[in-house]
Amino acid sequence: MSERFFLYDDTVDTKTRFVSFMGENQRFDLAIIQSDRYYGKHIVLDIQSNRFAIIGTDDLKEEGYLEYAFNLSEEDAEELRSFLFELV
Repeated sequence: MSERFFLYDDTVDTKTRFVSFMGENQRFDLAIIQSDRYYGKHIVLDIQSNRFAIIGTDDLKEEGYLEYAFNLSEEDAEELRSFLFELV
């Protein structure tokens, strides 16, 4: 077996928030991870859909980003966007 080549192997402290809320059309079960990586952006995991994205304020302002990343309708994405703007 060949030797494994690591690009990096770091351990970092994180702050994780688990939150669940009901929107107009669907339930959101999220894990939101903060670390010193990704230029201060958050890793947002949608536990029900097994989707995640690295999100900062600039991403929330980008049209269609949440719809694409989490496979959401415009209405559902707006509810998620509104919640995430409170965090970042």
